[in-house]
Amino acid sequence: MRRPLIDDFVRLTQDIPELSLSRGELGVVRSTWFAPTVAYEVEFQKIGNDYQTRALLLEEQVQVAEDSLLPAVPIP
Repeated sequence: MRRPLIDDFVRLTQDIPELSLSRGELGVVRSTWFAPTVAYEVEFQKIGNDYQTRALLLEEQVQVAEDSLLPAVPIP
């Protein structure tokens, strides 16, 4: 599986209870950190909230969301 890039959608692979984030939630990578270890700043927007939650997550806490957010539309 490839590493996330900026603006990629990613899914959480584990719960982050202190931020009220649950495994499987979808977020967007906003920045990448390389030292002292690889980490990603990910922005989450919960439905019903008018604010975003940003979290600095380690590589093993996210995976690139390969599934599409939009339903497939048949081409006429």
